[in-house]
Amino acid sequence: MAQKLVQTQALQQVQTLSPQQVLQVRLLEMPVSELEQRVKNELIDNGALEERLGAPEDGEPRGGDEPYDDTDVPSGEDMDGEDGGLPSDDYRPADVRQAMDDYRTPDDVPDYLLQARSGKDRPETMEYGDTTSFYEQMTEQMNECDLTPHEKELMVYLIGSLESDGLLKKKLSTIADELEIYNGVNTSEEELEKVLAKLQGFDPPGIGARDLRECLLLQIRRDANFNTRLKQQEYEIIDKMFDEFTHKRWDKIRQKMRLTEGEAERLQKDLKRLNPRPGSAMGEVAGHNFQQVVPDFRVETDDDGNITMAFNKGDVPELRISPSFMEILDQADKGRAKMGRAEREALQYTRQKIEKAQGFIEAVKQRRRTLTTVMQAIIDLQRPFFLEGDEALLRPMILKDVAERTGLDISTVSRAAGSKYVETRYGTYPLKWFFSDGYVTEDGQEIATRRIQAALKELVEAEDKKKPLSDEVLTTMLNEKGFPIARRTVAKYREQLGIPVARLRK
Repeated sequence: MAQKLVQTQALQQVQTLSPQQVLQVRLLEMPVSELEQRVKNELIDNGALEERLGAPEDGEPRGGDEPYDDTDVPSGEDMDGEDGGLPSDDYRPADVRQAMDDYRTPDDVPDYLLQARSGKDRPETMEYGDTTSFYEQMTEQMNECDLTPHEKELMVYLIGSLESDGLLKKKLSTIADELEIYNGVNTSEEELEKVLAKLQGFDPPGIGARDLRECLLLQIRRDANFNTRLKQQEYEIIDKMFDEFTHKRWDKIRQKMRLTEGEAERLQKDLKRLNPRPGSAMGEVAGHNFQQVVPDFRVETDDDGNITMAFNKGDVPELRISPSFMEILDQADKGRAKMGRAEREALQYTRQKIEKAQGFIEAVKQRRRTLTTVMQAIIDLQRPFFLEGDEALLRPMILKDVAERTGLDISTVSRAAGSKYVETRYGTYPLKWFFSDGYVTEDGQEIATRRIQAALKELVEAEDKKKPLSDEVLTTMLNEKGFPIARRTVAKYREQLGIPVARLRK
């Protein structure tokens, strides 16, 4: 049968992104360090885009961090001169409208070309990352100590045994056995205890503690005001009433110590300032890949339970349209009748560059609005964690929860959370760390999967290494603790935590 070509027509609806939308998506995905380079490249490529120079007016924030005000995010208006535009002292609004008449209607002219703006200095860079790892910082402090070669060898092994939170969760007897078996170093628990005492004198206070109680006691003892009545009372609470403290039984603490309500409240606020994870903000532990991180946000909590968020602009300068390009448009508009072909092509080129610069400025502004909206939603949903710093307080949260709260698309929330970090008083965390699925107990309580993983890790660390617990036994123990999960889920979480099967843990 002979074949022949047949031409048909079909109506099909296809959704495509405009170049401006593609630009906004790409900038949204970038962390602040990549955005800095992207802006520098755009300034080189587009002559119509330039930095805004000049001193900030009184009352305007300086530097790389700017406090977040949720009243300016939903609107499309400029935010305290955030991303530039044409200053009114250079061009009057009427001149701007006249210059833009040829290719944009008045309704299409962006707000930042019509509003008066005030200049700012180029912001200072606020560095959060460090070029040395946690292990290297500990080693530097060790080299300043007066140690014998043998003690230095023990110290190096102790530093390498610290967890990512800065605590030493291995027993000294286990470390002594490991040193003898794997390193051929003979030592005793008493000798390791003396070296550990020197390690616990390193910064930050609390490093090398073997549990939370010892960690808090070390921080109180290292305080310059340790001999005051307040610090002595704090020490007594952690030392002798730790169980009541962890369960927040302040009524019993008040009764035992005969405290007034005001004294108890003051002690409670002061104890909240202690860091339960002293090593979390210092980088990675030895053996991990160290990566320099510059957080996009900084979240601070005061004693009254107020949470404030600052957006890190990094080394991104204030941007505006070049006055020289706008002057070309203005002059061309006045002498349009006398233009030749070359002049018209130059005018078209100028218009294209200005349009591209406008789109880039708006994309940078849109990135900030979207990121601050997403971050504020995460703070609202995970407020207990930001107040206390306790990982167990994290509630189950998925992308859909943030999307519903912000009115953004799920894909937009995912892009905003990717490769972004937030610095808190408890450490620096990726935004994706706050997202996790959850289980619902019989009484309807939601439990985050991260909390279940933490309980699983505690059970494995406390097990008898000669008789390690199987997945079936771990499942039973977790169910008894109120975590309704199946054995296959325990196996999945165990693999995610890097815990081998029972036979390999002997």
